[in-house]
Amino acid sequence: MDLELLKYLQTYLTERRKDLFQKVLSERTRHFTVATEDVYQLHNTSAVMRTCDVFGIQDLHVVEERLGKRVDKEIAMGAQKWVSLKRYHSITDCIKNLRGSGYQIIATTPHDASTLLHEFDVSKKSAFFFGKESDGLSDTVMNAADGFLKIPMYGFTESLNISVSAAIILQSVVSKMKQHKVNWQLSESEKLEIEMEWMKKTIKSSEEIIERYYLENSKSQAPNNK
Repeated sequence: MDLELLKYLQTYLTERRKDLFQKVLSERTRHFTVATEDVYQLHNTSAVMRTCDVFGIQDLHVVEERLGKRVDKEIAMGAQKWVSLKRYHSITDCIKNLRGSGYQIIATTPHDASTLLHEFDVSKKSAFFFGKESDGLSDTVMNAADGFLKIPMYGFTESLNISVSAAIILQSVVSKMKQHKVNWQLSESEKLEIEMEWMKKTIKSSEEIIERYYLENSKSQAPNNK
């Protein structure tokens, strides 16, 4: 992390934007994360990204084994600037990466043995997996899962749209997390890293500004041979 560059880029932000960045970063978390598996409806993935931003989830993991996609910027409503998107072509790679980062794998499913949402233990780092609109999560996820989670439902309908399910689950677990003694906040280094990412995405012509910054610095540090 180039802290001098970070300070330089901050000069391109208004005081209001700098304060807003700090406020949002103080509420961001990687204690929970979300993964979607081959969600064919583009607007659903984009809506899940928007939901992650709303509830302070920094990372969204998107598995696209069968069909690559782009994030629908209109549906995401700018969330693609603020949420870190991690893409995978293999569900096993996604699971391996999340386990290596200390997450337990939680499959969201109406499975009979699933834990009810209000009974979920928020103390552990958890990655919530959401599956295809038609047939849910793959056997790979179900077999690898450390736990199963379901939203209580009392009507004739047995399932919810993925973006609705994500919103209900994240609202519940994030609220409980903040009420418990859980170390959920980002580290200072993570905050700086994300702030740099945000500035690069939101400052107009940031690439040219950074290139000019390093060019000017290299000139000022060059030895004077005269």
